[in-house]
Amino acid sequence: MKRQNTNPTTKYYNKKYPTQRQAYPGIESKMKPVPDCGEQSYVGHGRLAGRRALITGGDSGIGRAAAIAFAREGADVAISYLPAEERDAREVAQYITDAGVRAFLIPGDIGDEKFCRRCVRDAARKLGGLDIIVMNAGYQQFCPDITKLTTTQLKRTFSINLFSMFWMAQQALPLLKPGASIITTSSIQAYQPGKDLVDYAATKAAIVAFTRALAKQIAHRGVRVNSVAPGPIWTALQISGGRAQKDIPDFGRNTPLGRAGQPAELAATFVLLASDESSYTTAEVYGITGGNHTA
Repeated sequence: MKRQNTNPTTKYYNKKYPTQRQAYPGIESKMKPVPDCGEQSYVGHGRLAGRRALITGGDSGIGRAAAIAFAREGADVAISYLPAEERDAREVAQYITDAGVRAFLIPGDIGDEKFCRRCVRDAARKLGGLDIIVMNAGYQQFCPDITKLTTTQLKRTFSINLFSMFWMAQQALPLLKPGASIITTSSIQAYQPGKDLVDYAATKAAIVAFTRALAKQIAHRGVRVNSVAPGPIWTALQISGGRAQKDIPDFGRNTPLGRAGQPAELAATFVLLASDESSYTTAEVYGITGGNHTA
């Protein structure tokens, strides 16, 4: 049967977003509209059958989309998330188990080194090993004036977005066998930083360097490291302090495709980078930006 082409400018929500505000970290199920993470659309093809994956920030947004896709591709999945996101996390766990694979929930704050290391240990113990690690969870709070950027926010942004990757990689590497895949989430902000996101953009640029350097360091072990760099994607980050309220209605409309992306639109790229189909790909960054390119 011939599949019909779809217009990417109208395939997903392309209207103005309602102004809305939630306390960090935000609950996805309370957003308007609720982000599309592929719950009803992603169809798996067994490309990750038998694999064991850990995804940080797997309760909502991009992490949720990756978790659902991995499960439908046959992988057992453990997700980490903040305790405040328990409601969203349990929904994801149900989608994972509905796919016929195992789901494990690991609540905690990846801005804390001890939790990062315990998260990796617990995931490996529950899953019986690790084949895929997606380091995706992030913290974003807009600040239009660097003189008002507090040391507390600066430390939290770097701890969650960047330091956590060092801690988790250190803990995971002894457990990863040849063929394993590490995937980070960077951002268009690494290449086209917004003036209100100085600290966030700095961490995302550092993640690109971290990804490429680590990939080269461990390539001889047969473990690949790549990154996905999203553009404006409709997630809870945006409505929980990630941007000014006045900017929410037009979120993503300045891209060449004229709309924000949905988490579901990143899922296939995470699957590709986790699978053997990308066996000759390491130290790369895949931009999914609606046309605001990364180079």
